[in-house]
Amino acid sequence: MDEADKRSPLAARETTRAGADVPTHVGIIMDGNGRWAAQRSLPRFEGHRRGVEALRRTVRAAIDLRIAYLTVYSFSSENWTRPPDEVSGLMGLLKRFIRNDLADLHSNNVRIRIIGERAGLPLDIGPLLTEAEDVTRDNTGLSLVIAFNYGGRQEILAAARALALDAAAGRIDPAAIDARTFERRLFTTGIPDPDLIIRTSGEQRISNFLPWQAAYSEFVFTPVLWPDFDRGCLEQAIEEFRRRERRFGGVAVAAAQKTAS
Repeated sequence: MDEADKRSPLAARETTRAGADVPTHVGIIMDGNGRWAAQRSLPRFEGHRRGVEALRRTVRAAIDLRIAYLTVYSFSSENWTRPPDEVSGLMGLLKRFIRNDLADLHSNNVRIRIIGERAGLPLDIGPLLTEAEDVTRDNTGLSLVIAFNYGGRQEILAAARALALDAAAGRIDPAAIDARTFERRLFTTGIPDPDLIIRTSGEQRISNFLPWQAAYSEFVFTPVLWPDFDRGCLEQAIEEFRRRERRFGGVAVAAAQKTAS
């Protein structure tokens, strides 16, 4: 079995079925920067800037809590429709985050991985993303997965197209396509499915974030706006996760034992 198989989402479900003290993979939909700024009569950019500070706090907390994978929804494929000055400001924050934080992340054994569509990105963004991945590729600590220019539906469509092309060319038997084959074509290949997904700001939707991978994730929706998110908020979400019984489509352990008896 190759390394991708060992770390596949399907295999990961077996290791997390009983629930762990700390989830292996946490995903975060970082929402509420604009509302945080509006509540304080500040420009939206200030909310985004404070959001980067919250990301730094959360990464440090994830390292301390020994979370293996942290995936953050930093910029969706739909965010390009925002006002040009806001998009420009977000791109600037991304560049500063990588330039200013890459050395610190690397020294803390963090591996960076970017998921999302790379084609058509600004010329000063693509190479920076590649550099962050290349510099940290051999690190073995926290995997920080940044969903940038990412859309879940687009990801699924791209995987389906790739498989369809291979089938049409005779490189793959359509009858042999299963969930694991499909997962290998996703941006997240080799990354276990998220055990826990947190969304800040009180909204209760996934907004095109990892729809395939989140099939059996536990969700925690917190009213805290992203710039105010800290280690305590992360620990509270994990505590809620610990109280959940994950059945992955099966039945509760107690119910199964009762049926067996």
